[in-house]
Order: sequence, then structure tokens, then C-alpha cells
Amino acid sequence: MNYHTNQSIFIQIADQICDRVLNGTYLPDNRIPSVRELAVEMEVNPNTVMRSFERLQNHGIIYNKRGIGYFISQEAREKIRKMRHNHFVEEVLPSVFKEMFLLEVGIDELTKAYDSYISSVKS
Repeated sequence: MNYHTNQSIFIQIADQICDRVLNGTYLPDNRIPSVRELAVEMEVNPNTVMRSFERLQNHGIIYNKRGIGYFISQEAREKIRKMRHNHFVEEVLPSVFKEMFLLEVGIDELTKAYDSYISSVKS
């Protein structure tokens, strides 16, 4: 975990949980580690993890079974993809396009770099 970025630690923890959903570590309707377990694993205060859980619960990614713990929702994977897609299109791409314009990087060069990346991921 990189706690030295401009992003709040609780958001970084929530993102890491989302990564675990997307990569299949956390499956729908399965229990995730408790607040305390995750706080120990990530070496943070339990209140920080609780803020992450509240954020994820508000987005419908996890749900609480009182007295049992937190579980991944059935729709978590799709909700995460949709949230990240929107963030990418609305916030990341405009910055990328600005840099491309300033550095005179053409769409052909971008396409070539993207194709090269996809080839390396598939192999």
C-alpha cells in the first residue's frame, strides 16, 4: 500500500478491496476480513478501515450481516467497473489528452502503444 500519495488512506484501502473483487480474491456473497483483521494487515487504525467499509457500503459493493461481518454484494464487480470506467473517462482521459496535445503525441502513436501493451498482457 502506498500511503504517500495525495489520495486519502481510506480511499486507497477501499480501492484495494475493489481490486480484490475484480481479480477474484473476494467473491460475491463471501465474507471479507473484519475491520480489525484488515487494519492489522494494512497497518492502519481500525477507524480508517471502517471509513473504507462505509464508503464501499454506500456504493453497494459490500453489505453487513449484523454480528457476522461484511460480505461482497452480488453486483459489486459490475458496480466497480462502472465507477472506474466513469472516473477514467471523466477525469483521467482529459488529462491524458491534454498531455498528448502539449507533447504532440498523435492518436496513431497512442494506438500503437496500446496495442503493444495489450500484446504484452496477453502473453
